[in-house]
Amino acid sequence: MGKSGRQSSLRLSVGTKMGFGAADLGGNLFFTAMGFWTLNFLTDTVGLSATAAGAAVMIGKLWDAVTDPMMGFISDRTRTRWGRRRPYLLFGALPLALTMWIFFTNPKFDNPVSLVLWATLALCALNTAYTVVNIPYSSLTPELTKDYHERSSLNGYRFGFAVIGTILGAGAVLPLVGIFGSDRSAGFSFMGAVLGGIMAASTLVTFFAVKEPDHRHEPKPTERFFPTFLAVFKNKAYVVVLLTYALNLTALNFVQGILVYYFKYIYRNEGMTTMAMILLLLTAMACIPISVLVSKKIGKKRTYQICFAILATTCLLIYFLGHRLGMNFFLAMMVYGGIGVGFGYVAPWAMVPDAIEYDAVRTGNRKEGAFYGMWTFTSKVGTSLAIALTGAILGASGYAANLAEQSQSSLQAIRLIVGPIPALVFILALFLIERYPIDEKTYAAFMAQGKEEELRKQG
Repeated sequence: MGKSGRQSSLRLSVGTKMGFGAADLGGNLFFTAMGFWTLNFLTDTVGLSATAAGAAVMIGKLWDAVTDPMMGFISDRTRTRWGRRRPYLLFGALPLALTMWIFFTNPKFDNPVSLVLWATLALCALNTAYTVVNIPYSSLTPELTKDYHERSSLNGYRFGFAVIGTILGAGAVLPLVGIFGSDRSAGFSFMGAVLGGIMAASTLVTFFAVKEPDHRHEPKPTERFFPTFLAVFKNKAYVVVLLTYALNLTALNFVQGILVYYFKYIYRNEGMTTMAMILLLLTAMACIPISVLVSKKIGKKRTYQICFAILATTCLLIYFLGHRLGMNFFLAMMVYGGIGVGFGYVAPWAMVPDAIEYDAVRTGNRKEGAFYGMWTFTSKVGTSLAIALTGAILGASGYAANLAEQSQSSLQAIRLIVGPIPALVFILALFLIERYPIDEKTYAAFMAQGKEEELRKQG
């Protein structure tokens, strides 16, 4: 067995796991701040209509989705003394910070067309910078270990950092914006600069803390771009978890994007949005290690299904009772929903490397970047549609930014977007993941087969 194979099969140190996880603090800070605040920033601070803002976000996300497979393709073919993935963490950190600050700096254009164009271009630039860092980072997972349970442990550390980043992204926005009082534009610009700096710093921690296997002696993949990415769809296990995760993120984006509107216009207390987010995410963080233990007992698939069942019921309970029983009930639902979010962090990211390893054993070709590129491509197409639909539904309902008394149709639209719409998507995901075919026994069998074939080639 080659050097990289021996390295990737060893148990990882706690320091390596923590160093690997650090970058996802910044990654999930980005994901949360953008998910919760992008649409609201564009409608209530920049001044775009809900429909126009949703369209701008959708275009930015679709561009982001297109660049993901390209970045995966490029990183698979990179050969440097730092590895295939780590150079992009080093050189992508600063552009990520700068574009985060630029997006959240209100240009204050008077022309609505100029505002839409600015929002679209700024989002495309920011999402591209994130892609340059995030795709190579995600592709490190199967490079670091091949052990079935070690991957769950590695991703447990990763998502421990992810939840810290998510809490920062949820809890730090309004306090940072509030430093500038009523000047929301200056506050959001300052917030973008601070969060961008944290994102860059966490990325650099991973660059310096993690070492990749040496792939310089290995040949580069020879497949062309489109055949490379079409080939991933021949892997049934991968396709099932891919589509399930896309549904998962789509539903979460409905909830994330509308949460601030719910508190602002139904409870008339925007400031409590931060408390709701923190309760959700603290519960999620506490449940991540529990989900790893549960996964070892009942399997990754069943653990993921628990996530969907809890989140679907959370959304439905909020829809039917949230506006009647008040904020305390809603906050209790955030704790309950946090259990579901916690159970949904590790499972998919531990399942997809197993599916990728199956492909490597079957084909003799390693193309992690292609799989993770398509992974984020599909996920972002789903999330872009969720954000665009949120904007379109709000626009069709007659929503008017910063109007204290919204129409009944607007309030009903907000309730639908936080309730039945994401609940239905979570339920679809619950049934789809049932078709995922890899468990611990199956994984051990095909890995043993791969070792036998490798020994035959060496003999």
